[in-house]
Parts: sequence; C-alpha cells; structure tokens
Amino acid sequence: MALFSQRSDDEHFSGRNIPRGIGAILLTILVVILIYSAVAYVPAGHVGVLTIFGRVTGEVLPEGTHFVNPFKVNNTMSIRTQEQKETASVPSSEGLIISLDTSLLFRLSAAKAAEVYQKVGLDYVDVVVEPSLRSTIRAVTAAHSASALYTGTREEVAAQIQAELERILSERGVIVENVLLRDVQLPAMLKTSIEAKQQAEQDALRMSFVLQKEKQEAERKRIEAQGIRDFQQVVTQGISQQLLEWKGIEATERLATSTNAKVVIIGNPHNGLPLILEPK
Repeated sequence: MALFSQRSDDEHFSGRNIPRGIGAILLTILVVILIYSAVAYVPAGHVGVLTIFGRVTGEVLPEGTHFVNPFKVNNTMSIRTQEQKETASVPSSEGLIISLDTSLLFRLSAAKAAEVYQKVGLDYVDVVVEPSLRSTIRAVTAAHSASALYTGTREEVAAQIQAELERILSERGVIVENVLLRDVQLPAMLKTSIEAKQQAEQDALRMSFVLQKEKQEAERKRIEAQGIRDFQQVVTQGISQQLLEWKGIEATERLATSTNAKVVIIGNPHNGLPLILEPK
C-alpha cells in the first residue's frame, strides 16, 4: 500500500509539471514573437510608414533598424529617384498629331510619405503620377506648333511640362526632378518641309559667309593696290632727270674701266647719255 501510494503521488506531480512546462514554452514563444514584431527594418532608400490596426499613425521611420510598438505595422515606401516613361500621340497648335516620347524623373517626398500612403496608397505612381504626366503633355504641346516641338524650342516645351507637373504633383507629395523629351516624331510630309526649310536657311547663312569673305578679300586687294600706288608716287617724286643722267654717267665710268670688250658711244640724242654696245 505504501508503494502504491508513493507511485500515485509521483504520477500526480508529473501530471502537474507537464502543463507548467507547456505554458513556459508558449510564453517564451510569445515573448520572441513580440520582440520580433517590435523590430522594424527600413532598407536603404526607403521610409517606413507605421499603421496600427489599419490606422495610419503619421509616424515615418528613416532607413535602418528601429524598435516600435509590436502591434504597429511597418509599410516601406521608396524615396529613390524613379523614371516614368510615356509615349503619347499629342496634338499641336495646328491640330497635327505628333508622337512624343517623354521621361519623367521623380521621387516620393519623405515628409509626405504617410499622407501619400493614407490618401493614395502604395500604387501612387499609377494613380497620380502617370495620369498627371499624360494630361500635362497634351495641355502644353497643344499650345505649340509642330515645328517648335521639332526644333530648338523643344527644351522650352520640356521646361513648361516640368513646371506644370511640379505644381500638380508637389501637392500630392511627389517631387519632380526633371522632364526629358527623348524623341519627337512628326508627320512625314511636315518633317520633310521643316528639314528643307532648315537646309535653305543653312545655305543662306553659308552664302552670306562667302559674300562677306569675298568683300573682305576685295577690300584687302584695294588696300594693297593703294599702298603700291602710294609707294610708286613717292619713288617717282624722288627721281629727277638730273639724277638719272648722273647715275648714267657713273655707270659709264664703271663700264669704261671694265676689262670686258665694249664700244662706248658718247652723246645719246635722247638724253645725252652714252650708248654702250656689246661687240659680237
């Protein structure tokens, strides 16, 4: 009887310890889950928007590891620069249809991330950015001619699109960085006429340059001829008949003393200078 009583006590004690062991394990698991839930990790180039039971708290976590209320949910949103490409057929001021390839560079404002998440959601690019880009492109291009979009005014058009998008998207928490017009395709006939006009303008500029160069060359020659004429006048004024006769006499004297065979005739009837004849 004593042995049976001791065995019963041991079984009763073991039966009480089993629930206690399970409870400790469950408590440990719960603590681990709560600790894991209290750690919020935000990757680089992102922010974390906290919600609790579906309600946006307004708290925005920067990148890194943070300890938060374990009942709060961390919703990460990228604040890196993104590119939204758009290919659209838009009208010009003449009513012509132009194919326009555009790129929008933008990023989410970290300060307004909670507001964007609450009012728009994670798909704010599809809901806000893309429709705004399409409507703005159409509105701006409709105020310009097709030739303006195809020529140097393209940068001005891109600047107008960017300014309008900045006004629209800044209110929605999106920062516009740049707008690029990658390609503009005009109707074939209009494109040919514009290129022909540009070629004619280039030819006119080239001809103007040639004419200007010819005028400069003519002016150079005129100045050169004037200089030669002035030089001849100065030289002519310094030469007299007496000087020529004196130079002739000096030359005659040098020839007379030369060892070369010659015939000197004194008394030239034209100017009185001697005639010098070489013997054959």
